[in-house]
Amino acid sequence: MHATLPLLVATDFPPIRRSTLQTLQVNLGYKCNQSCLHCHVNAGPNRTEMMDGDTVDLVLQVLRARRLETLDLTGGAPELNPHFRRLVQAARAQGVKVIDRCNLTILSEPGQEGLAEFLAAQGVEVVASLPCYAPANVDRQRGDGVFDRSLAGLRALNALGYGQPGSPLVLNLVYNPQGAVLPPPQGPLEADYKRELKQHFGIRFNHLFALTNMPIQRFGSTLVSKGTFGGYLQLLRGAYRAENLDTVMCRTLVSVDWQGDLHDCDFNQMLGLRARLRGLGRPHLRDLLVHDPEGEAIRIADHCYGCTAGQGSSCGGALEAPASVAGVAGGHHHVPAMATQG
Repeated sequence: MHATLPLLVATDFPPIRRSTLQTLQVNLGYKCNQSCLHCHVNAGPNRTEMMDGDTVDLVLQVLRARRLETLDLTGGAPELNPHFRRLVQAARAQGVKVIDRCNLTILSEPGQEGLAEFLAAQGVEVVASLPCYAPANVDRQRGDGVFDRSLAGLRALNALGYGQPGSPLVLNLVYNPQGAVLPPPQGPLEADYKRELKQHFGIRFNHLFALTNMPIQRFGSTLVSKGTFGGYLQLLRGAYRAENLDTVMCRTLVSVDWQGDLHDCDFNQMLGLRARLRGLGRPHLRDLLVHDPEGEAIRIADHCYGCTAGQGSSCGGALEAPASVAGVAGGHHHVPAMATQG
């Protein structure tokens, strides 16, 4: 259990319940070719947890049995799982939308030759993390040389049609703040990203998702070590907006860990907070074959304020339209211009 959990579980966050299940978000393993400071999974090259073939087969059974719309693949780097391509192909053959949460540098890793072409051929939606459009900011958060390798990945995807006008291949980018602050309003930030990436690097993409950093795992430990954990929680609580409760991702999504155990969201998975399903102590993928999670209570803790603060935050970015949240972050501004170290 992570050290920050006792600091989170006593909460006055409002109770919420599940609605109709639409998305299976599957963590294929915690191994990654990067070790990012903001990573709520604490993923890295030395992690060994990896979903096996039998559990991958069970994912496909659940998609079919529950007639789910979307398979959202995450990690670590989900592509490092040896069953990744088989899972993608089989899900697409069922007519399921597949999202790959890609860190971009994986596209140039040894052993991943042809990955970009595979994603394009399967019509996979790519959600790629790029925490800034300024090289120094990205390398500070994700490691030296990551920005250049990320650009190479973006160019490869663009060349295949991803993010291009009129193309069915969707390329979305993800922004995370570089510290214990709320992300700026998503709409204007997306416009900044599109302008800067096109002007300086010739890169195109569809949408930008602005995500709030969650006070758990690696980022949470950093806050604890700096003595800023409590202050960040107060920031999240102070920016709470009740209207975001209706659209938080946990209402329509189940998070599956590498062993097949069920959680209400990826953040709860990292905290070891298992989903509640018909009173089962350790609900598993196989239980979804016979039990519908609709109406079940969602496990909550103080980190849930991160999803409801300001414009809201989910795996699909802000929960509100940008026009309704202008100035919500109060004093926080857009990502610095290209020459600025922010």
